Amino acid sequence: MSDEHGHGTGRLVTALAWALLLFGLWLWGRGVTDVEPGTGGTATGDVLAIDGSVDPALLPRPAKPLGDAVPQRVDIPGLGVQAPVVARGLDARGAIDPPPYSQAGVVGWYGAGPGPGAAGAALLVGHVDTATRPAVFYRLSTVKPGQKVRVFRADGKVAEFTVDDVRVLPRDGFDAQQAYGQRRPGRAELRLITCGGTFDRASRSYTANVVVSAYLTGTAG
Repeated sequence: MSDEHGHGTGRLVTALAWALLLFGLWLWGRGVTDVEPGTGGTATGDVLAIDGSVDPALLPRPAKPLGDAVPQRVDIPGLGVQAPVVARGLDARGAIDPPPYSQAGVVGWYGAGPGPGAAGAALLVGHVDTATRPAVFYRLSTVKPGQKVRVFRADGKVAEFTVDDVRVLPRDGFDAQQAYGQRRPGRAELRLITCGGTFDRASRSYTANVVVSAYLTGTAG
């Protein structure tokens, strides 16, 4: 087998793996909006029209990506959120398995992807509510560009991210690449994801996902 053919095969395998991953994330994007069985679907206040854009010139410059490390806690000072982070894998459908509703204050990290602070887009997901109370990402849709998100890592470093984009993506026609794909090559990026839109009682699910995008702008520790 020639080197050229080998490289071509490697690129094909990588492309197929990425396509399968995006398909699994697409399933997750649809499935994460499902509410706990038996809930009535408490209101979230999320809307489908969020002006989440900002002039990039007003935001800080990206920081150099860190090495990979496991996240332990995420802080969102503007929301008063300080939540433990646990690694999550894929469920039987090939979609990311979020934390159980019994851990409504816990954030799930897609452990097969990059750690927050490493190059690429790290994915964090949390519930918006449960049958009886708001959950960890209940107010995620109120985050604004320029606000900070801090992730405490197992290597002792604190990765500080700046929010640059907030989107509410409808469940119908969900675009996994738009939600989870890296926005700018070479950056360390972060996605915070929860349910959004309105609660559809017929399907027992929310109609959209809130996707907050941030990028690494500083490091402590």
